[in-house]
Amino acid sequence: NAVFGQPQGTSLQERVKEEFGMVIPEISAPLPSNGLTYPVDSPLHQKTEVNLRGMTTREEDILTSRALIAAGTVLTHVLRSCLVDKKIDVQNLLSGDRNALMTVIRISGYGNLYTVKDLECPNCEKKFEHTFDLSRLPISRLDLKPVEIGQNLFDFDLPISKKKVQFRFLTGRDEEEITQANKKKKKMEFEIQNLVSTRLQYCLVSVSGNTDRAAISRFVQGLPAGDSRALRNYIEKHEPGIIMKDMLECKYCQEESEVGIPLTATFFFGSDDM
Repeated sequence: NAVFGQPQGTSLQERVKEEFGMVIPEISAPLPSNGLTYPVDSPLHQKTEVNLRGMTTREEDILTSRALIAAGTVLTHVLRSCLVDKKIDVQNLLSGDRNALMTVIRISGYGNLYTVKDLECPNCEKKFEHTFDLSRLPISRLDLKPVEIGQNLFDFDLPISKKKVQFRFLTGRDEEEITQANKKKKKMEFEIQNLVSTRLQYCLVSVSGNTDRAAISRFVQGLPAGDSRALRNYIEKHEPGIIMKDMLECKYCQEESEVGIPLTATFFFGSDDM
């Protein structure tokens, strides 16, 4: 608090309201997981939505922090700053929940239109500018029952090896660790960065009851490709979140393709700001 010149126990919202009569709005945002994967002692347990504070210049300062951008934690800090309930552990949020909340925060700060300058066509690989309407993106609610309510744990039977595995959906902490690991591999000029196997190793919790991490790592490396694809498709199909994809027609080849909407620090700025 002292950093911002606020009295102990007084929030920024309270000070701004007291001194200028200006109210920083709060908004309700969907929680696609319905809170089913968070433990009983979590403030998110079985919650379908959470309250966020609208973006201010404080969040803009965070978004332009070179140190946070380099560390890959800038979005985590923005989300933590905007959450009304400070007891929520931002890094333990499922990635899909985080994406939904970040989209609501972005709309609250800069509106629903998001322009990407260098969007690449999957068909002809040419780049062009396109504006997405974020307010039209659908929410995919969790439609799987976890092994137990309050646990991020789900069953799946591999079709080829016939092994019974348990997996979890990735969290913000997982995504940050994977990103940093990939950066290190790039710096060391690894020819193969193991993107598929790394994510599977983070997702898999047990194989036929075996929870040893070293054993699971070896299992993933030797997993039949058909099993790998089946599991990844199943996770992608059922992962709760906001669907960060849209169909668009390429201005060059006129082919209609599904493209992903990038969710990075630049997500919060219009094309004129880049």
